[in-house]
Parts: sequence; structure tokens; C-alpha cells
Amino acid sequence: MTDQALGITIDGAAVPCQAGDTVIDAAHRAGVYIPHLCFHPEFGPHGSCRLCMVKAGGRYVAACTTPATPGMSVESDTAEIKELRLRITQMLFVDGNHFCPACEQSGQCQLQATAYGLGMQDLHFSPSYPKKAVDASHDEMLLDRDRCIQCNLCVRASDRVDGKHVFSLGGRGIETRLMPNSASGLLRDTEFSAEDRAAHVCPVGALLFKHDNYARPIGRRLYDRTSIDRIGNRRADDAAPGGSAP
Repeated sequence: MTDQALGITIDGAAVPCQAGDTVIDAAHRAGVYIPHLCFHPEFGPHGSCRLCMVKAGGRYVAACTTPATPGMSVESDTAEIKELRLRITQMLFVDGNHFCPACEQSGQCQLQATAYGLGMQDLHFSPSYPKKAVDASHDEMLLDRDRCIQCNLCVRASDRVDGKHVFSLGGRGIETRLMPNSASGLLRDTEFSAEDRAAHVCPVGALLFKHDNYARPIGRRLYDRTSIDRIGNRRADDAAPGGSAP
């Protein structure tokens, strides 16, 4: 079957598809931006952040897990959907301890850039100020759970690319935390390395390189130079100058 026969429309524009595509796969290939945080083309769908929510068949669905079926009509760039994405983004901010002006990833952070793109002006919800332990035990990397949005990307990268199974998500509900898989529960007692793919896929500042902070001055950071919608569905780590990915 041809791409044309498999085609869908997104906000009225024709988007070709391939067999097995999800909605975000087709959008990604066509250069149609759909906001996302837990999606990465290397690791397949996960559906945890729900930021890629679109409307198809009269229902709200996650673009990263919804198959693109022939003739499907998808709504993405509507005021209603933008409002829902804004609320999701605000919830992610209050669920953590995000203080962008002092963060090493400011200007490079996909969550921050998404908030700008959605026109976020305040938190809307009351901050929860959760107590989340920082793990600074590793020689090369810092695990700052205050910034973790539980996208599961480092878990998937460590499992599927690095083959080390360094991370998992432990706990339930609001107590869910990113956990190193070691007897001590510390990052230093795992096989984790700064060369791992898992060290380069975090869309926020939860995994930080200890000896390379504030490397790009203001004005030369990724999102100082372009907005997230212009980068499109490429990941920030892949779109950065020179690429921070190995």
C-alpha cells in the first residue's frame, strides 16, 4: 500500500504515513510539530507524559501510542488542546522543584522550552514542594530528582541501548522516584557512565554532567537561538550544536 493510501490529515493538512506508524511518527517525518516529552524515535512509544495529546475520532488520545490509520483526521493545533497541554505542563512544574533561572539546563531544557511555547505565565496549581533526594555519589554524573519528570527515557535507553539496566521507577503515585538499580540505591554502585546513551536523553536537568555545567553562555543556548516548534520533533540532545548525544 502506498504512503498516499495510508495518509492521514493533521489540522487539515495531508500527512503521508507508512505501515506501522503512530500519529507522532507520521508527524515527526512530515515536520509537523506535536509537543512531547516522553517520546523519542529511538525508543518507541511510552505514553506517560500525555503532552502529545491530540483529538482523533472525537476522542483525546496520545499521538505517540495511537496508530495512524488510513483517512484518520487528527486535531492538534486547537485552542482547547493547547489549554490541556498547558495544564499538563503546569502540573509537571508543581510536581517537581523546578527553578529555571538557577538550573544548569536553562535554555537547553525541553520542559522549559515547551512551557514557553505554550505561553505559560504561572504555575496555575499550588506547588507541592516534594522532598526528593539528590544523588551526587557518581564521579561523572549527578542525579537530581527534583527535576525528574518520570519520562522513563533514561530507563529505556539504559535497557535497550546500553544493555545495563541502570535505572527503574520505584514507588507509587506521588511517591514515584527514579531509582538506580544497585544494592545501595546509589548511582556510584551501578555500571552507569557519562558515555552511556542514557546519560544523554534526559529532556530536563535530572541527569547532569558534573564537570560541564553552564558550558553555553546565555545567547548561545539551544532555545536562545530557536523555539522548540521550529526544532520540531527532533530531540533537544540531537538538535544541539555538535550534538551532545554520543
